[in-house]
Amino acid sequence: MPTTIKKSLQDILSPMVLKFILKIGLGSIAIWIVILWYFWNSFSSFVTSFLTWIPWNWARESITYVAAPFLAYTLIIVTIAILTSLYSENLLIALAKKHYPERKAIASPSIRGSISSTLSSTLIFAFLFIILSPFFLIPVLGQVLMLYVWSILLKAPTVHDVGGLFITDTKELKAKRKKSNIIAMIASLFNYIPLLNIFAPIFAQIMFLHHILGKK
Repeated sequence: MPTTIKKSLQDILSPMVLKFILKIGLGSIAIWIVILWYFWNSFSSFVTSFLTWIPWNWARESITYVAAPFLAYTLIIVTIAILTSLYSENLLIALAKKHYPERKAIASPSIRGSISSTLSSTLIFAFLFIILSPFFLIPVLGQVLMLYVWSILLKAPTVHDVGGLFITDTKELKAKRKKSNIIAMIASLFNYIPLLNIFAPIFAQIMFLHHILGKK
C-alpha cells in the first residue's frame, strides 16, 4: 500500500492528470456556484424543511446556516465523482501505458455499467447521508462516519471503471476488490479540504490502478 500511495501521489501531480482534474473539478464547482447563486434562498428553505422536528426557530436557522453550505459542498463532491467515473478511461489507459507498458487494456467498461454503478453508489450515499447526518456533528465519530459515507461514492465506480479495463476474470477482480474500501477511504480524505476535494475520485482510481497492476 505505501508504494501504491507514493506512485499515486506522483501521478496526481503530473500535467495530464492535473489537466483532467482542473477540467472536471473546476467545471463542477462553476456549475454549482451558478445554480446556487440564483437559487440559494430556495435551497436554504429546502434544507430547513428537513429540520422541522427542531422546536426552536433559532436552532433551525443556526443549523441551516451550517448545513446548507455543507450540503452544497457535498453536491459538488457527488458531481465530481460522477463526471470522473464517466470520463477517466483514456487517462487511466495513458497512466497504465506509462507505468506498465506490458499491460494492455483488454476491455472497455460499459457506459451503462459505469452509470449504473455510479448512480447506485450515489443513492446509497444519499440514503446514508440523510440517516447518519445527525451524527456528523459528534467529534471524531462524525468525521469517521462522514469519511465512510464519502468512500461509498468512490468504491463501486472505481472497481468497475478501473478493474473493467484490465481484468475480465470475475474471481481475480473480486480478490483485488478487497482493498477497495481502504483505497476509497484514503482518497476521500481529500474531501475534508475544500478545493483539494477535486482530487478525490481520480486519486481513488489511480490508486486502484496501481493496486491491480503493480504486482504483475
